[in-house]
Amino acid sequence: MQSKDLLQLAEQFGSPLYVYDAEKIKSQYERLTKAFSKVEKLRINYAMKALSNVAILQLLRDLGSCLDAVSIQEVQLGLHAGYSPDQIFFTPNGVSLEEIEEVHALGVQINIDNLSILEQFGTKHPTVPVCIRINPHVMAGGNENISVGHIDSKFGISVHQLPHLVRIVENTNMNIAGIHMHTGSDILDIEVFLYAAEILFDAARNFKNLEFLDFGSGFKVPYKKDDIETDIEELGKKLSKRFNAFCAEYGKDLTLIFEPGKFLVSEAGFFLAKVNVVKQTTSTVFAGIDSGFNHLIRPMFYGSSHHIENISNPKGKERFYSVVGYICETDTFASNRRIQEIAEGDILCFRNAGAYCYSMSSNYNSRYKPAEVLWINGEGHLIRAHETFEDLLRNQISLPASVAKQ
Repeated sequence: MQSKDLLQLAEQFGSPLYVYDAEKIKSQYERLTKAFSKVEKLRINYAMKALSNVAILQLLRDLGSCLDAVSIQEVQLGLHAGYSPDQIFFTPNGVSLEEIEEVHALGVQINIDNLSILEQFGTKHPTVPVCIRINPHVMAGGNENISVGHIDSKFGISVHQLPHLVRIVENTNMNIAGIHMHTGSDILDIEVFLYAAEILFDAARNFKNLEFLDFGSGFKVPYKKDDIETDIEELGKKLSKRFNAFCAEYGKDLTLIFEPGKFLVSEAGFFLAKVNVVKQTTSTVFAGIDSGFNHLIRPMFYGSSHHIENISNPKGKERFYSVVGYICETDTFASNRRIQEIAEGDILCFRNAGAYCYSMSSNYNSRYKPAEVLWINGEGHLIRAHETFEDLLRNQISLPASVAKQ
């Protein structure tokens, strides 16, 4: 997409505004499938927690993607978007047996990440195909909040508990269809990923009737110029060769599953915000925008960096600005960042805003959530309207006058 297209969309739909480029989502999907083209059976389960707008789900469905869901609500959204139950994979963490039973009743593949639920579910449903999430105790991820495979993580069943796990499976005569792992997001070193894969292969040897191995995802995307990213092509070459060798050893062509979220949608996303005020202090020039961490929390939550450009003045001389929001506490998107000269009323564009941006937004300070637009075939299509005051009041119940006066 070009700056002129984004400016036109900001004028048409208002700001703040999320925009997603369908062509970039498509090219990322094709890049991943091409990297693993040497694998006979490949399945991509889009991790919909990254961006769960129904229109995005439908776009990915049409590309051939399946879904990875982490809540029953995400499962229901996937079904609403036209996915069949067998195209949805349920990978929750710490949910109740009741929620797992609800999802099972919908016909969706279940992934279980703790011994307690595994034994309870297996005792009740020994013939139902189940996947097991293994914690490989491999540290990966760009931030402690997104590193989920280390030894102190709440996610998965420890590989050191494998004898206990096998005993539960044997005692219940469960049907184990797959083994799953996820080391964390923002994987920088593919050798670490390949090392974790060997742990998964070792665990898989304990189960004789597997249908698939799920390697999770966590592929890093570039957030700024010359940024490091996961070498998908190199990973595809090395892991495909090793996976095919394991299948030959196992005596069966298993399905190789990935569950990318950020990799597919991050670079496709743009967040547009208008500058409300340019404020000079004794040491800093602030650009205050019509948004805050209620709309884009990643910089405050993860310390993440989003490239910011002034698309209203793309050829302007660069100056140093701290870009801040309107939330009434620390609300900083960038500190002393070089950005084209900013004037009040300009539109700033935050790049890489497709993953974990709108999906983590809130109504903090009673602010409305922004609209979402999908740019497809050279046109912008509104896929979520701006919220209104009525949306804030929805589901709230005023006290009866007789109670309020007590």
